[in-house]
Amino acid sequence: MGLFERWRGVPIKLTDGEFWRGFFGLGTTSGETVTIETALQLDAVWACVNLIRNAFIMLPCLVYKADGVTVDKDSELYSLLHDMPNMDDTASDFWAMVAFCLCLDGNFFAEKKMIGTRLVALNPLPPLKVDVCRDKRNTRYYEVTEDGKKRRIPEDKMFHVRGAVLPGCDRGMSPIGVVRNAVGNALAGERVAGKMFANGFQVAGVLSSDQILKPEQRKQLGDVLGQFAGSDRSGKIAVLEAGLKYQQLTIDPKDAQMLETRQYSVEQICRIFGVPPVMIGHAANGTTTWGSGIEQLILQFTKTCLGPMVRSIESAVYRDLLTSETRKKVAVKFSMEGILRGDSQARAEFLSKMVGSGIYTIDEARAYENKAPVKGGGIAIVNGTMTPLDMLGKDPNNQSGGGGNV
Repeated sequence: MGLFERWRGVPIKLTDGEFWRGFFGLGTTSGETVTIETALQLDAVWACVNLIRNAFIMLPCLVYKADGVTVDKDSELYSLLHDMPNMDDTASDFWAMVAFCLCLDGNFFAEKKMIGTRLVALNPLPPLKVDVCRDKRNTRYYEVTEDGKKRRIPEDKMFHVRGAVLPGCDRGMSPIGVVRNAVGNALAGERVAGKMFANGFQVAGVLSSDQILKPEQRKQLGDVLGQFAGSDRSGKIAVLEAGLKYQQLTIDPKDAQMLETRQYSVEQICRIFGVPPVMIGHAANGTTTWGSGIEQLILQFTKTCLGPMVRSIESAVYRDLLTSETRKKVAVKFSMEGILRGDSQARAEFLSKMVGSGIYTIDEARAYENKAPVKGGGIAIVNGTMTPLDMLGKDPNNQSGGGGNV
């Protein structure tokens, strides 16, 4: 079966029109038909989507008490969002799946399973099999196509995360669908490159002569020139006879332009997903992959790509998974410290300043490095004092300000 012929073990039939709508009908100006599956065949698309997905694997979803700083491990939501949202998926699998669907379809759907009023599981649904609808009273509901039949899920039983959305629309916009022309151009470039390698005339040079050679002479000439082929025979001098001339072949300008077009397509795709090209191995225009340059690019990626997506998911959790009562007692946030954490020297300097300023306790700093608490480590300390100018040279214990010895 192909990549999308099954979704989470559920067979996809030809009668499931809602699922297949993302695979037929996205025509482009290049003549290529863009689907989720064909888009993922582009290495740049896969690299960008996989990078974002892998980043979400490192983002734990934490449940806090009302103060927003104390982790509430006793909350019913904690084990669900931090450990296992359902029996099939771990939390890292689940949130990575959310990012994957947002990058490709612009929507993520998970059905809420309840025992009474208690949420016990979140079961992901294929985004292409879910339609967002409204009834005559303008109440939103969801239609899921399964085995050729439609099943209605009310709004309060669905967890829905949306990407970019227009006013008046209930469904997020698919990034692949919106920029299908750019993706189609990249697919066309890959197709042309494949045909060039399959049918192209790829030689390093040619020998020309005014004389007509016999077949046995051509074979003899090929055997002689074969002695100079290969990197281990470089530097040897070949002697050409009988008016033979050697001409070095360079790359065709059209082929060179095609290579530039393919490189530009990679930059276009990176721009679509908000990923710096160097982060998927495309170091163009002198972009460095070492030192502080890459560190700033990672920071940009975190702020402009991951940050908005994380915020969208947190907002959907607030709307769909918390009730009017629990919203006053619980806060749900993703911890991004794992991605933002610098090298050992930068962490040591940061923690030293935070502890010395009394912002972190010693135990909090040790927890940052996955170290156990120590005795007396729960007290905030301050390294040094800030002395007012009018107190310089005076005894701080002498409240009269005399400053002399008795």
